[in-house]
Amino acid sequence: MTIEDRWMLPDGVEELLPEQARQAEALRRQLLDLYASWGYELVIPPLMEFTESLLIGLSNDVDLQTFKVVDQMSGRTLGIRADITPQTSRIDAHSLANQGPARLCYAGSVLHTRAKSPLASRSPIQLGAELYGVASVEADIEIISLMLETMRVAGVSNTFVELGHVAIFRALSAAAGMDAAAEQALFAALQRKATADINQQIDESVKDNQLATMLRALAHLNGDIHVLEQAKMVLKHAPDIVLQALSELEAVTKGVALRMPDTEFHIDLSELRGYNYHTGIVFAAYSLGYGQAVAKGGRYDEIGQVFGRHRPATGFDCDLKAFLSLTAKGLVSQLTGIYVETVDSPAIWQKVQALRAAGERVVCGIPGQAVIKQELGCDRKLENENGVLVIKPL
Repeated sequence: MTIEDRWMLPDGVEELLPEQARQAEALRRQLLDLYASWGYELVIPPLMEFTESLLIGLSNDVDLQTFKVVDQMSGRTLGIRADITPQTSRIDAHSLANQGPARLCYAGSVLHTRAKSPLASRSPIQLGAELYGVASVEADIEIISLMLETMRVAGVSNTFVELGHVAIFRALSAAAGMDAAAEQALFAALQRKATADINQQIDESVKDNQLATMLRALAHLNGDIHVLEQAKMVLKHAPDIVLQALSELEAVTKGVALRMPDTEFHIDLSELRGYNYHTGIVFAAYSLGYGQAVAKGGRYDEIGQVFGRHRPATGFDCDLKAFLSLTAKGLVSQLTGIYVETVDSPAIWQKVQALRAAGERVVCGIPGQAVIKQELGCDRKLENENGVLVIKPL
């Protein structure tokens, strides 16, 4: 192994140096304070759990994203979490067991076997908020509003919200009698918006012409909120669950717009992010010029059932590291502080502690230390002038 190999990090895994770490921690605290002000309580789940509880009820995608190791104490397989959301579901279902709504938030590192996209980290710092115990669209409205407020506090500009609903495709494919393989193939084609593949799959798998027409239309039902009116016409003969889903999307856009009138919406009825995990509305926040979702989430009412308690749920998450590369807040202001060359008397030490208690950053010198202003991060110094301690520019 060469010297270079010893300091290289794996692809997609990065470290935060002091300035970035300082900014990341400040933003983490600010966002958790925001969530607390909305009534969301912080939980800190463990970094790893037995895979039986960590992965049960989740899609195969999460399983593939999870690093697995053998527990030296029990001999059982442990998973290093790739997503904190399932852990909060376990906490809500088993550890808390609230009768009413539970609002939980979190912030912690996760690890992915592969990056989710070319721009994504394999070691994100995941922040999120989850609302359990409320099945109505009011919960989705609150969570989307909190997601948008997160973007504002983080300084992410030029944002818009993309909305979809997995129940629409699920109900249409079920009504068409598609088997699991055909449904999955059509799902994949819709995600690529590959018209030729969509048509071929529908021709091969759907016999009912009316249902075939509606399934073909999904790839084209995307745009601003006026798409919902168009969808009501195109899908007017769809199963009731589809019409209910359209009503939910309309209610969500109106509810969020009431709270945040400047919100720009993009409707996409072929957006099926987390199809095997989500059960209703799915959403994501985007920033113009950034090639992936800044935050994402949706409704996932079924997951608590595997922990013995079926509770409706909706939530979102985001990557703190992505914020650092996206926002003006990533430009860290110059660190300031006071340098004290020597602490050689009780009076000096008391003054140092008093300055720290007042919120100042104070760096005490070490014998033989080179005083390099840039490395110290100090702009002032504390000196003893004729028995009086004074602060001067460094």
